[in-house]
Amino acid sequence: MNPTAAARAAQTLTVAPRQLLDRPQSGRQLEQYLPREVRRIIVGNYEMRYELVESTVFILRVWHTREER
Repeated sequence: MNPTAAARAAQTLTVAPRQLLDRPQSGRQLEQYLPREVRRIIVGNYEMRYELVESTVFILRVWHTREER
């Protein structure tokens, strides 16, 4: 494992949720979860799914885009 790359990924993944506080609807809405407001953003090599409930952002899942799911 590359400690420098891991630190860089961790830094990127901690900044993204803070940016969602300013622009919560910036991610693409995932229609299959309607009526819930579940969205996704790509953060570097990771996909982050989150849900908006009023003014709260809940991070639901984060995974590497190369991961089979």
